[in-house]
Amino acid sequence: MPNKPNKKLPATKLLLATLCTCALTLSVTKVGRTQSGPLEDLATFPRATVEILRGKKKKDPRRLEVWVADTPARQEQGFMFVHDLQPGQGMLLPETKPKKMSVRMKNTYLELDIVFVGEKGAIDKIIEHAPPLSLEPLNSDKPVSAVLEIKGGEAARLELKKGDRVSWTLPQ
Repeated sequence: MPNKPNKKLPATKLLLATLCTCALTLSVTKVGRTQSGPLEDLATFPRATVEILRGKKKKDPRRLEVWVADTPARQEQGFMFVHDLQPGQGMLLPETKPKKMSVRMKNTYLELDIVFVGEKGAIDKIIEHAPPLSLEPLNSDKPVSAVLEIKGGEAARLELKKGDRVSWTLPQ
């Protein structure tokens, strides 16, 4: 008896190929999505100087030049896709009303120190060497007035401690 060709095989292969194509398209779309809106050039962010007074005697202030993430979109973007940060630079994420804040390192390629500034302007918590590209939330634990992101290792280099006073003047 002659062997008859299986006519269902090409349809099965076509269906499988279509499903694979759909799955690949969805995964590429998901990976390519960076945030809810387009990325903004850091050069368009406002700039400010942050001053940190260390210890009870408030001696030897530390000054940092920062980009100010003054909108929800800028705060969401943060240092996404930034590959290098110079000592003395950072990003300030200020809040008009203190609230619990959370930072994620999504699409952030450099290690950061995350400094949470409490309601009264003092450092409340420091998370050193936050791992790049992590989706784990880094939480303030209690309401804060701002988050300061600096290059990993900067908090130790600047000898920052809980209780140090942080101040800034936002651009007009």
